[in-house]
Amino acid sequence: MEESVTRLLFREDAYRQNCDAKIMSISDRGIELDQTVFYATAGGQTGDVGVLKTADGRALPVATTIKDRDSGKILHIIAEGHDLPAIGDTITAELDWETRHRLMRFHTCLHLLCAIVEGDVTGGNIAAHKARLDFNLPDEAPDKDELTTRLNELIARNAEVYDGEISVAELKANPELVRTMSVQPPMDGNSIRTVTIEGIDYQPCGGTHVKSTAEIGRVLVAKIEKKGRQNRRINIVFDE
Repeated sequence: MEESVTRLLFREDAYRQNCDAKIMSISDRGIELDQTVFYATAGGQTGDVGVLKTADGRALPVATTIKDRDSGKILHIIAEGHDLPAIGDTITAELDWETRHRLMRFHTCLHLLCAIVEGDVTGGNIAAHKARLDFNLPDEAPDKDELTTRLNELIARNAEVYDGEISVAELKANPELVRTMSVQPPMDGNSIRTVTIEGIDYQPCGGTHVKSTAEIGRVLVAKIEKKGRQNRRINIVFDE
């Protein structure tokens, strides 16, 4: 599979909400841009939504953003019933920021959950209204209220969150850094993006995150489900 040639502006600044971009290709699968602030579905995080604004004033709703499995292209999926622009046109890509920010808060919170739950991560999902991680936990499931308390204590630390990178060779020498059993971190050439939550967590990750844990806000462990003999699903919501 080819890697997308789209410049991923959210990796340079996860807080950037819009950008001008040129349309590189259009297909029945979606619109490819030369650069984008939209995150494509990956690592359990839902693809971004928003609008593409054309030069003639039209707003094309982006229903989701995906990475095409065959081509590797980042594709913006336009809701049905809209006339598409032409290849080479310049548009403005604008995020639904409230939704993206909730995804960033949840994604950062799941890193905290990883830090306090011992066990390999077998799956996960991050939506705007809730998030979850599945853990391989052969023993008794953790206590829901205790987890809620511990998560909110970590959030209240206001720990800094920042990106870094390691080489593929470094990751292969330290495979324990990858907590997920089913998903490998995105690799750009010879380097792999990492996320550090100061004093709490460090692991490879290609998602979007907030700048400090306090920005997550208070959360609740809504429920812990048993999914198979050893699998425990821990569901998180915002305490709103």
